[in-house]
Amino acid sequence: MKEFLVFGVKQARAAIFAGSFFLLLFLSNHIPLFGLARYDFLFITAVLIQAILYFTKLETKDEVKVIFLFHIIGLVLELYKTSPGVGSWSYPEAGFLKIATVPLYSGFMYAAIGSYLSQAWKIFKLELVHYGRYIWSVLLCFLIYLNFFTNHFMYDFRIFLIAAVFILFFKVKVYFTVTTVRRSMPLNIAFLLIAFFIWIAENISTYLGAWKYPDQIHAWNIVSTNKITSWFLMVIISFILVAYLKHFKKDILKKQ
Repeated sequence: MKEFLVFGVKQARAAIFAGSFFLLLFLSNHIPLFGLARYDFLFITAVLIQAILYFTKLETKDEVKVIFLFHIIGLVLELYKTSPGVGSWSYPEAGFLKIATVPLYSGFMYAAIGSYLSQAWKIFKLELVHYGRYIWSVLLCFLIYLNFFTNHFMYDFRIFLIAAVFILFFKVKVYFTVTTVRRSMPLNIAFLLIAFFIWIAENISTYLGAWKYPDQIHAWNIVSTNKITSWFLMVIISFILVAYLKHFKKDILKKQ
């Protein structure tokens, strides 16, 4: 029971940026925003939180770089998904800090995944065992990201990409420590669990008005469970970026 409680506390600690961001989403509907549009307020405060994490040394410079990269990856995807020809979702509120119709804060919703993975890696002392050649992970990462764009005008290869993930990481285990005992689980199971909880977070986010899917414009509805597969694949991209910093770069430095 003690280990379970410690696990919960450490998970909350790992999700410090994501948790703070959700708090901002909630508060932005209930507090004065000093004349700022809600979307602009969310961007400015998200940047401030990221700065606090860096200057308090809760995040390293390399971690901030990876998180920023994922912010850009997410923002580019947002620009495409919200474009008039696609219209997968929308940001109906006004704001100054936007590119086209996409508020700049939206990239932080993706960056939150990278932040969580980076923090969890440190807090739980994660270690990957039986991880194959990194180049295959990079190739898979590229194909997953490409499919997010091409699936609107050609065949959606999602099911094959998910199968590729399970095959590529079939033997990989992630070892972690909650208190003193070293435990492990298949990496694919970890991916599924993270994707499921992101889907729950997505439901909370859309309920709080972070963005809206077409069927939520007039009234909020639960987000389709099909989105879990999208988040599963997005988690893979984030994981591969963080894995380079935490696993492969570390091994390279050891050999030098």
